[in-house]
Amino acid sequence: MRPSSAVSTAVGLAGLAGLALWVFIARNFGSIAASLGYPGLPERAAGPYAALIAVVACGLPMILWSLLVDKVHRRPSTGLDWSLKRPVAEVLDTSIIKIAGLWATWAGIAALYMLCRWYWAGQYLFSMEVFTLIAIPLVIVSVPYVVWLDRYMVDPRDGGWHFGAWIAGRDDWDGEEIRHHLRAWAVKGFFLAFMVSIVPPGFRDLVNMNFAEVWQNPVWLANALITTMFVVDVQFATVGYALTMKPLDAHIRTANPYLSGWVAALICYPPFILMNNGGPLDYHVATSDWAYWFDGQMGLLWFWGAILVILTAIYAWATVAFGLRFSNLTHRGILTHGPYRWTKHPAYLSKNAYWWLATLPFLVTSGSIADMARNTALLALVSAVYYWRAKTEEKHLMADPAYADYTAWMDRNAPITRGFNRLRRLLGSRVKANAPAHPAE
Repeated sequence: MRPSSAVSTAVGLAGLAGLALWVFIARNFGSIAASLGYPGLPERAAGPYAALIAVVACGLPMILWSLLVDKVHRRPSTGLDWSLKRPVAEVLDTSIIKIAGLWATWAGIAALYMLCRWYWAGQYLFSMEVFTLIAIPLVIVSVPYVVWLDRYMVDPRDGGWHFGAWIAGRDDWDGEEIRHHLRAWAVKGFFLAFMVSIVPPGFRDLVNMNFAEVWQNPVWLANALITTMFVVDVQFATVGYALTMKPLDAHIRTANPYLSGWVAALICYPPFILMNNGGPLDYHVATSDWAYWFDGQMGLLWFWGAILVILTAIYAWATVAFGLRFSNLTHRGILTHGPYRWTKHPAYLSKNAYWWLATLPFLVTSGSIADMARNTALLALVSAVYYWRAKTEEKHLMADPAYADYTAWMDRNAPITRGFNRLRRLLGSRVKANAPAHPAE
């Protein structure tokens, strides 16, 4: 029997419904407002803050479903016991130390934002604008939130408390708890800024998309559907990074403690990304795309476009399956449903297959054999990076017996996982058979 999943399928569907509703409203914003007695507003709500409203529209239904239907707040994994209800006076000293640790953490993240120049250029400017707007309200709300939560926590002395205790000069702090706390917030601080920065462009393109026009051409249609699914992916991922909260059972259990895991992940994201144009793993030199190479062959364009759309759909589905919990480099509960029934890494597999089929790196406009070989080799290295990421994630998650059970079930039942295992065994047996025999000593 397949191990149970930390997230129900319905959570992701609720988020999709909320997102779809807001996209419909945004595309018809002016006419809807006029029908409600507010004429003269823009016909479409496609601005950056409308894109953030989409994040709320995606996240709110998932929160409601998680709390009201799945009742995730009652799970032991939250670390909460609602029967405790300690008096405020009993937890106040603990909460003050924890708040000090939390505020010091936020101050450190803010300092890094200010010191690192890339956060004040290009699309990151929107993230910094948003964070500046919410900083003071967040500081204010954190006080009653921490006090309220400490009344019900089984062990209120979490990583934030230990960090605050270290700052306060106490001698009862735990270094491992502090390291866990800082790793978790490093993940959130780095990736949330990136996600917020890329929310507006895709949402704008989706809201302004001419659906009647894109149906006329297989390339336009494929690109429109791919754009739509990337919007879904970005929206869900942004919700995930924002809502690392214990009452939602979406908190970070552990952040990857291995340096190799951080290196493998960070080289796939700006400013450290190696795959961008001009980067060491840039495989786009003298390439075009699938539409260029198949131009004029309508049947092939429809077929190839459909494959790319399916791969992107699997990629987006892998993010939707997380519900409120998407995050790189963290353990926030083990998923066993959706595409995770077929392979442990559906997003990585579909993403890399998409790059190979969309770019076709072995075809170049320059006609250079060197460019063909170089691009193919570099994309192979990119795929190897994602294999490395997968292995570092598995190494991290295997500390949880639930993931070990899931891995064992996948090895026996998942078709893609079983296929890869069979291939590895076949290659291993051939290498062993071809190895030179060593004479007995």
